[in-house]
Amino acid sequence: MVLRKLTGVFSIALVIAAASAMAGVPDLQLSTASTAAGVGVTPVMYNLPNGLGTTFANARSTGGVVNATITLTVLDGGGVPVANFSANDMWLEKEVVASTGNFAACTGGTTADLNTNASGVTTWAAPLCAGGWSTSKTLVVINGAALMSNTGLVLRHNSADINGDGNANLSDIPLFVADFYGAYSFRSDLLFDGIVNLSDIPRVASGVGAVCP
Repeated sequence: MVLRKLTGVFSIALVIAAASAMAGVPDLQLSTASTAAGVGVTPVMYNLPNGLGTTFANARSTGGVVNATITLTVLDGGGVPVANFSANDMWLEKEVVASTGNFAACTGGTTADLNTNASGVTTWAAPLCAGGWSTSKTLVVINGAALMSNTGLVLRHNSADINGDGNANLSDIPLFVADFYGAYSFRSDLLFDGIVNLSDIPRVASGVGAVCP
């Protein structure tokens, strides 16, 4: 009888300990992220390594400017908002899929704008510090692991730093020229209007000299 009671007490203690352990710890399945662009829209961010690319509210789609601001709600295992979670521990990455680009972020260049608020919410609205391009999904990462509540966000990236080395310079120009005179290539469609033409040149020219901080 005594043993049975002790076993019951021990089980309850384990449950309490497990609940305490997950309190305040982001749950990758319960936490959610979305873009303001909505379903059926494919926004494209124009990034520069120095952070002087477009804001998320000025992303592009084939229809023109579109708001691609990302909202992340961080919840723990009990569904409770995780407040004041560090922005440095939440960032964006390219989905790892072969032949979908060379998107590369500068150190700390894709972290969230702010720590989470009292409701566990933070956003990505400010320009990123990044280069390269990507046609795959964008992953929202918390503490080094991607969210499990979705398979990634429909959000693409391109940059005057076409080769993704963290420096938009003369080495990127031959790549742009080859795409300008060749078959269509997303990486050089910097205004994202479905064609690589004269409208993309101002972004190439103004982007030269941009490097990671």
